Amino acid sequence: MSEPRPRPELRVTRRHLPHWQREGSTYFVTFRLRAGALVESERRIVGDHVRAGHGRFYALSAAVVMPDHVHLILRPLAGYDLSRVMKGVKGVSANLLNRARGSSGHVWQDESYDRILRDEAEFNEKLEYMLSNPVKAGLCPVGEEYDGWLYIPDSD
Repeated sequence: MSEPRPRPELRVTRRHLPHWQREGSTYFVTFRLRAGALVESERRIVGDHVRAGHGRFYALSAAVVMPDHVHLILRPLAGYDLSRVMKGVKGVSANLLNRARGSSGHVWQDESYDRILRDEAEFNEKLEYMLSNPVKAGLCPVGEEYDGWLYIPDSD
């Protein structure tokens, strides 16, 4: 009989919100614009950037880019923690948006909301929440048709 494998260490940090990190965890993450709204072409820029990190820095399960915020379900790959992943997602997408707008400065609020998804039921609950977000906002009749929706089945 083999000994149980030790669980990776849970690290907890706090700014305004608590941030729990454990290697190998899948997260639900939300981050918001500082001001204004993303138009369709800007949502595409953010979505394309998020998609580009899949398989390189994280396993992306789903993303929805709303006019004023973004929801993600992802698992950082070995060697990357969530704070590093989010710094890249938000930093590079802000640079891309500023370039497209011909502007400079902060685009996203400093802090993101993140939660470790504990089981398949919670994963499915967050996935359904994300899919219904553009419908509730009146942006489309069916979530799968929304231009800012991305789903990668079996990526985790």
